[in-house]
Amino acid sequence: MDLKQLRDGIDDVDSEILSLFMKRMKLCRGVADYKKEHNMPVFQGGREQQIIDRIVELTADKNLEKGTSALFTTIMDISKILQNRTILEENKDYNYTAPDFAGAKKIGCQGTSGANSEAAAKKVFGEREFTFYPSFEEVFKAVQSGEADYGVLPVQNSTAGSVDSTYDLMAKYPFYIVKMVTLEINHCLAAKKGTKIEDITCVYSHRQALSQCEVFLSKTGLKKHEYSNTATAAEKVLNSDEPIAAICSVDCAEKLGLEVIARDIADCTINRTQFIIIAKDMQVAEDSDAVSVMLTIPHKEGSLYRLLTKFYVNNMNLLRIESRPIRDGSFDVMFFLDFSGKMSDPNVEAVLRDLAENLEDFRCIGTFKNETFS
Repeated sequence: MDLKQLRDGIDDVDSEILSLFMKRMKLCRGVADYKKEHNMPVFQGGREQQIIDRIVELTADKNLEKGTSALFTTIMDISKILQNRTILEENKDYNYTAPDFAGAKKIGCQGTSGANSEAAAKKVFGEREFTFYPSFEEVFKAVQSGEADYGVLPVQNSTAGSVDSTYDLMAKYPFYIVKMVTLEINHCLAAKKGTKIEDITCVYSHRQALSQCEVFLSKTGLKKHEYSNTATAAEKVLNSDEPIAAICSVDCAEKLGLEVIARDIADCTINRTQFIIIAKDMQVAEDSDAVSVMLTIPHKEGSLYRLLTKFYVNNMNLLRIESRPIRDGSFDVMFFLDFSGKMSDPNVEAVLRDLAENLEDFRCIGTFKNETFS
């Protein structure tokens, strides 16, 4: 056969495969109706492994065993999501309310007045008094206990990357993301009035801010020292008799009466940080268009492939993938995924149910709309 004949033959086989795939999915709907009627779970591990073992055994070309295994595993994953979609038509897995940002009585931020978290909080809650906590963990604790209605925490910077401490705490505390805010950050070098840059002995700021201004600090030769927060670093400068400086926002420096020695010192002209708004209970705003989950996957070949396939076949764009060590000596990691979708979408609910049934550690940690402010 020539090339055209071979390609025509492939097209014919593809049509047959598609026809058989549609026939299989129709049978799967029947299975879903039966399981729904008899209150049976969609995922049945033993049955799934039996199918894979049988397919591998029937594969005449042993070089294609992994290929046929991957093909039928993907088909079964599509089948499970289809079944979950059918079963969830009447029974919902998640109950939630709408956010009440205007009626919130207590909003927690880390640091002190002038912090970037406060600036992010103002974009959502407006001008009001915020409660400041000494650490990110104290913000999580306040939300968990009900002491604070909402908490505001940084999760990622466009220059320095993820805020690892926030992600570690996300794995530790129960909470839900209800909104995300992207805020443009303008760093400056600030010190007491009359301080000259050549006299400065050390620059204090949060680790992320120091990282975002690495070029400036290297060029000037200033010694850096990590501090809990940009605004608390500025406070330290204000209350110190030593010739030290802080990297903070211009607003923070002006509010404390510090002198701005250098402006716009971040490595990148566009420097943005994303902040999450967290609550104790799941809250879903009408405009929420992204879902966040945390999970672990088994140490088996193809595990990550299978995970990503679930989102692809449901036309869900993965917005972010983060991983953090679980810190139990195992080298295992916790994955944090944000993907496009609404909680009202049957496909989203089906994927969440599928992940919950198939993964040992899984938690949906919220849904949100990301708003960007300059």
